[in-house]
Amino acid sequence: MHLDALDTPCALVDLDRFERNATRMSDRAHDLGVRLRPHVKTHKCVEAARIQTRDHFGGITVSTLSEARGFAEAGFRDITYAVPVAPQKLREVVEINSRIDRLAVLVDHMATITAVEETARPFAVVLPVWLKIDCGLHRAGVDPESELAIALATRLRNSPQIDFRGVLTHAGQSYSVASREEARAVARVECAVTRSFVERLAEAGVAVPEVSIGSTPTISAARNLDGIDEVRPGNYAFFDVFQQTIGSCVLADVAFSVLATVISVHAEHQRAVIDAGALALSKDPGPTHVDPACGYGRMVAVEDQHPLPGLRLTSLSQEHGVIEGAGTAALRPGTLVRILPNHSCLAAACFESYRVVRGTDVIDEWKPFRGWSGC
Repeated sequence: MHLDALDTPCALVDLDRFERNATRMSDRAHDLGVRLRPHVKTHKCVEAARIQTRDHFGGITVSTLSEARGFAEAGFRDITYAVPVAPQKLREVVEINSRIDRLAVLVDHMATITAVEETARPFAVVLPVWLKIDCGLHRAGVDPESELAIALATRLRNSPQIDFRGVLTHAGQSYSVASREEARAVARVECAVTRSFVERLAEAGVAVPEVSIGSTPTISAARNLDGIDEVRPGNYAFFDVFQQTIGSCVLADVAFSVLATVISVHAEHQRAVIDAGALALSKDPGPTHVDPACGYGRMVAVEDQHPLPGLRLTSLSQEHGVIEGAGTAALRPGTLVRILPNHSCLAAACFESYRVVRGTDVIDEWKPFRGWSGC
């Protein structure tokens, strides 16, 4: 099937670009001396995860229990559920954990540790748990300089219901950088904060089995990961316009795009409308801290994904996107257009499936796991 036979809006994965991204990150992890546990929330697809893990130990990171259950049923045996676990979800965690080698969860609060123990005890199981620390994002994670952090780690290490996996963090503040050099500086902070906390724990008599860090900007830029055991980048699989703008990749690395159709043209106003809106591209505003006029994605040629000057996706409603610029003079109702999204993870989550392409030929279809609970 050729691209022009597809209904729109349609999600496309360029397999050549995807495989190149996966190989590059795999090689990078080997060169830096760390395990690669890719975060699969970007695509949520078994086929993609198998490509990402084929040259590593096979562990993955997920963001929902729906993903955890789906990947477990597909044969993935070592999974980290990388958000602080809600106590109400621990029964499901126990059930999934019993089916594989390990489904590890994150905690950053004493009440959650208590909930883990109380849930695990009746089943006579030991649950694998990471302590999440805050290395600067200030979203989730305990302050590693606090006494509470020491107390949490000590409790985890001493609990008979818990297999203390170690210390985990995520430098989400790296998405605020404007260059690869700035991302490298954030990576140094990510590593330094984590290593310092591990040293504090050692002084308190708490041994840390492993250290896990990761974000696509920091791992793409880091030059030294001494003291780190594993990394968990995710967006690198698809990349997007945001990552390109902050220097994590070049535009030719972006493997995810949305195919759309022009449905209205107003040449006198240099404006056209497409059938892809917020429910196909998300409303992520993109890297406005670098490019305030970035719009809602990059317009590229359908055939070769070459950037198209004179076209800017300026606004989105639910099912419509508005393109403006001199380039709209070449558009007609029915013309196909292709958009590289600002945030591929969010745009991908808008679709029930992705068409996998090599060049302009559709060769496969991947279906992501949807929803939040695996029940």
